[in-house]
Amino acid sequence: MKSFISKRVASVPPSGIRRYFDISATMPDVISLGIGEPDFVTPDPILEEGIASLRRGDTHYTSNSGTYELRCALSEHLNQLYGVSYDPMDELLITVGVSEAMYLGLTAIIDPGDEVIVPQPCFVAYAPEVVFAGGTALTIGCKVEHEFQVTGAEIEARVTPRTKAILIGYPNNPTGAVLTPERMAEIAAVAERHNLLVISDEIYDRLVYGVQHTCFAALPGMKERTLLLGGFSKDYAMTGWRIGYIAAPKEVLGAARKVHQYTIMSAPTTAQAAALFALKHGEAHVQQMVEEYDRRRRLLVHELNMLGLDCFEPRGAFYAFPSVGKTGMNDETFADQLLAEEHVAVIPGNAFGDGGAGYVRMCYAQSYSKIEEALERIHTFMRRHG
Repeated sequence: MKSFISKRVASVPPSGIRRYFDISATMPDVISLGIGEPDFVTPDPILEEGIASLRRGDTHYTSNSGTYELRCALSEHLNQLYGVSYDPMDELLITVGVSEAMYLGLTAIIDPGDEVIVPQPCFVAYAPEVVFAGGTALTIGCKVEHEFQVTGAEIEARVTPRTKAILIGYPNNPTGAVLTPERMAEIAAVAERHNLLVISDEIYDRLVYGVQHTCFAALPGMKERTLLLGGFSKDYAMTGWRIGYIAAPKEVLGAARKVHQYTIMSAPTTAQAAALFALKHGEAHVQQMVEEYDRRRRLLVHELNMLGLDCFEPRGAFYAFPSVGKTGMNDETFADQLLAEEHVAVIPGNAFGDGGAGYVRMCYAQSYSKIEEALERIHTFMRRHG
């Protein structure tokens, strides 16, 4: 019997993350440093606003673009933080998380055979989403000696006549890397020289430590070339609410909205109400969470280095990306045996593409006490294996 599965879907392997979630879910007393999700519950005032919206009867569709109030608040938010201004009517679209924003952006701009440059290690969905949109992902393996920041020269070396866009995600999942303004300027110059778009996933924009986040669209001349993706999942601990956005020039935004109209209709109404409240009243909660993440980050990175798992300092998101090279194991063997022997779940770096082999991702969106316990177990594991 012939296969009815499309070739482009069949060509994409299953997520390298999911297997570790499934295994750890069946084991007792597992400490998961694998899942990239805040351990915080959505702050109470935001939660209560979502509940209140249901009680008000706000259970109907909104505009395809999202509520006008939320788009206006988001426009003001981006302008205040980064000095980049978006028209709420024509340049902002509320989506079902950043995942839908990514899908919409790529589907709106990619024709069959178009190429998108994807620096890696990166979020596992980037290259597959390019393929699903009908394009070709040209990957670049970023290096620890550059603190996992892609350089303009590395991107330019991959540009061909078929290249349409550059897809970047900083602060980075899985490495925790943050692009310096100098690296951003290099990328912007390449985009301008070769007439490329830049898709910038900035879902972790507020989760930075000791540095300032620079919005790519705020760089001189880049708003017209940038599809800015963001959301509420990480900054406000709202992963399950599934609420994000895409900000883009009018023509591109209109094309993305067309796909959204036929695919989704509108983002969840209750989540939009909660997101509006978060933008207006949630800053103190964001700062509290950032402070606690920073405390956990410093503990985890210091102790990993003490154990001989060399780890550069992550400046954003909530991930550490230590090398396991000194153990003599590859990243998959290390993750498999650590889970089996000590019930600590981490994710092999090769799940995140080029440049990830030999590293593992450890997420510190876990309580301080559980991170301490996980480190004790890792210490035991390291002693056992010499």
